[in-house]
Amino acid sequence: MGRILAIDYGTKRTGLAVTDPMRIIATALDTVESGKLIDYLKAYFGREAVDEVVIGMPKQLNNQDSEIAPLVRKFVEQFQKTFPDKPIALADERFTSAQAHRTMLSGGMSKKDRQVKGNVDKISATLILQNYMQAKGF
Repeated sequence: MGRILAIDYGTKRTGLAVTDPMRIIATALDTVESGKLIDYLKAYFGREAVDEVVIGMPKQLNNQDSEIAPLVRKFVEQFQKTFPDKPIALADERFTSAQAHRTMLSGGMSKKDRQVKGNVDKISATLILQNYMQAKGF
């Protein structure tokens, strides 16, 4: 059984999270410059078995796409062309950044570490993955 990878795509940075091979635990993987994401994923898929990819889709409170959603959809198209064998699931990512900030505070993360924007992206990706796993019954 392969891992599930979650992507929290952003205009500048993208947060990544991944399950363990048994799909029990979701953990933060990395933060990558969005322009280098496809190359990063090629290398990662070359060394790790990933069976499924979850991409966060930004929505507004009224369930309409947010301003960044067209960029995410463009990335999804690029991903599908580059990795046609990888199944994709789109997941609602509303409130994940706010939840990530609360998680960092409640976890006792230092102010210096909370200011590193890449940490929010990784934690947001982890939350997307955890929510997806919970919805699928993993």
